[in-house]
Amino acid sequence: MHTSSATDQPLPASGVVDDQTWQIRRTEADLDRLGETESIFALGNGWVGWRGVLDEGAPCGMPGSYVNGLHERRELSYPEEGYAFPQASDTVISAPNAALIRLWVGDEPLDIRTGTLRRHERALDLRNGVLRRETEWISPEGRAVRIRSTRLVSLPRRPVAAVRYEVEPLGAPVELRVCSDLLANEKVPERSDDPRAASVPTDPLTAESSSATGLDGMLVHRTERSGQRVAVAVSHLLDGPDTVTTAGDCTPDRVRLTVTGRLHPGERLRLTKFAAYEWASVDGTPADELVALVVAEADAARADGFDALLTDQRAALDAAWQVADVQLDGDQDLQQAVRFAMFHLIQAGRPDSDRTISAKGLTGNGYDGHVLWDTESYVLPVLTYLAPAVARSALTWRHAHLPEARERARELRLTGATFPWRTIGGRESSGYWPASTAALHVNADIADAVLRYLAATDDQRFLAEAGLELLVETARLWHGFGHWSDEGDFHLHGVTGPDEYAALVNDNVFTNLMAKRNLRGAADAAERHPDVAGRLGVGHDEVAGWRAAADAMFVPYDHERGVHQQAAGFTQQPEWDFANTSEDDYPLLLHFPYLELYRKQVVKQADLVLAMQLCPGEFTAAEKFRNLAYYEARTVRDSSLSASPQAVLAAEVGHLDLAYDLFAESVLQDLADLGDKTADGLHLASLAGAWLALVQGFGGLRDDRAVLSFDPRLPRRIDRLAFNLRWRGHRLRVTLTPTEARYELPDAAADTAVELWHHGESVRVTGADPVTRPMPPVPDPGPEPPSPPGRRPTRRSAG
Repeated sequence: MHTSSATDQPLPASGVVDDQTWQIRRTEADLDRLGETESIFALGNGWVGWRGVLDEGAPCGMPGSYVNGLHERRELSYPEEGYAFPQASDTVISAPNAALIRLWVGDEPLDIRTGTLRRHERALDLRNGVLRRETEWISPEGRAVRIRSTRLVSLPRRPVAAVRYEVEPLGAPVELRVCSDLLANEKVPERSDDPRAASVPTDPLTAESSSATGLDGMLVHRTERSGQRVAVAVSHLLDGPDTVTTAGDCTPDRVRLTVTGRLHPGERLRLTKFAAYEWASVDGTPADELVALVVAEADAARADGFDALLTDQRAALDAAWQVADVQLDGDQDLQQAVRFAMFHLIQAGRPDSDRTISAKGLTGNGYDGHVLWDTESYVLPVLTYLAPAVARSALTWRHAHLPEARERARELRLTGATFPWRTIGGRESSGYWPASTAALHVNADIADAVLRYLAATDDQRFLAEAGLELLVETARLWHGFGHWSDEGDFHLHGVTGPDEYAALVNDNVFTNLMAKRNLRGAADAAERHPDVAGRLGVGHDEVAGWRAAADAMFVPYDHERGVHQQAAGFTQQPEWDFANTSEDDYPLLLHFPYLELYRKQVVKQADLVLAMQLCPGEFTAAEKFRNLAYYEARTVRDSSLSASPQAVLAAEVGHLDLAYDLFAESVLQDLADLGDKTADGLHLASLAGAWLALVQGFGGLRDDRAVLSFDPRLPRRIDRLAFNLRWRGHRLRVTLTPTEARYELPDAAADTAVELWHHGESVRVTGADPVTRPMPPVPDPGPEPPSPPGRRPTRRSAG
């Protein structure tokens, strides 16, 4: 990968982006990293996702053409059955792929592995939202051509994706054949070397109908077990010499438009394909209605033209980048990486959809395409500030699946609602219950996302329609699940926290504190909205019970060591033998039995540290300092979820070099493929975590008390940090330098005001009067806390 960056500049007005911090470029074939490149170059709009596979479809690491929520169901089998074990799991599947355009030069198919590759460049344009490609290739028979393509998945048009493909001869006339395919049931390579890889079903789509008429075509398929129907239509525009001819044909799984002709130097063949995707339940929208919908969308896109799609795409991104852009002076590579991260977050969700955001978004099939707790704890806190309507949509999706969550709670003999650890369609999809069914914290994570969204937006309609019910049902879970000790403490036993190297523990601090926040948030909301609460059957006694449980929530603490215990007894467990653990032994879950991991003091991902990030008011400054040091020495970061919260807390306690290096690890997780898992799709939580590391870590943002509070401090590598966030309908811009912080409302009327705190000082910012405050010196925190041997993040802070 070739990357470069430039100092901060205003957003480019239009056209091709020259500033390389707005591009991700690959100028080599990278045949050994195809899957990684395909994930990085993925395009999506929260509904449709195309992996960045070459136009020709080969060579390919993993094909993928996704529609959000489209999946198939498979049976789960157990050597020994147990009560309430999930019986089925959902797995993401590819929809028919409309991105494919294959080229033959003479009798030779274009394949970058054959002939002579004279030039090959691909660039993801973060400002214009397109993937561009230019290739100059000489066939084995000596015929030279240049190929240019531009691909987009439309942000403003939910069902629409398009590709423009151009070919011209170089030096001599050539006979060409271009085949534009719409292909179902592409073969996806099976990954069996890692339990985190997807379980790929074979030929998951059953054909219902297909057609090819003139320059148009469509396919309709269904799934057998999940009961879904997907329709895809394509329309084409052709621009070339009059001598070229076209022919269309179709089979149950493929629609093909073939263009043939002879091109002379100076002539060009341009084929533009417009595609539209929709799916619905087989018992819902009839097939003919689904076909009519996608045909109309594809035809409308063709009528407007590719240039119109480009213009609309740029306009949508202009609006998104006005809030989402983060400007970081001092490290050009990380400036580019931050914009890459934000671009994929912009692509991940939609405000007008009834779907949410999975761990990989629409960039790959990793984790079987499942929605995990990552969405509520990492992604939605960022989108709440940058695109609150998208966060609302994702939370509305959770509310829509309350019936399944209530049913699961009844099955587990619990009260309220038990949301799934891993899911696509709303039901639990993980058969490994110690790290799934017992990880009840997902319920509090959802409630936490609701509370943060409400604090940032004051969206009372959402509270009445969905938010309060989510808070109530999750609070009911904790009140029924917990128990009172003889000492009057409220305990949560037999749970699994965020750290997957510990399971079935008592009083996990993260779970307990998040449940406490859930209980109090539900009680406050119910008392403020008694009419809605009454409709949900919430009475005074139930609210009083929630408050009593929250007030008495037990939080284990080791007084001898002066640190909180990740869970009761954690600090008395045997230490992990790091001295005899080699670099090749990581990730530990692939080389050691869980029996060994569960009983030792070794942490896969930040757990208690994440509790300090999300519930900062529950810890004193001294406790945060000691806790971070203790758990930094035991956290191996075998999960991409760890670096971000560690960065936030390291920045808060003053270890700014460590925080900067952890931020870099989070933001480079995919661009540098640090976990060797990017080929399965991007790590959206890690990309969102990079924003959190910047804004909560170096910006010092805290929002757990429904008021904005900033305690900014910059590491030495950052000369200036500027970011935006939305608060109660206004855009707040924060600009930090080593000497001062500036707060402003750039779009607001003069009499608009936002109250916030800067290092403990109350500040009132108005549309007329930006506020500037000095940056106080950072106290010397002392020596940096040690990481496990060989597990410290790569040092960038001294660069």
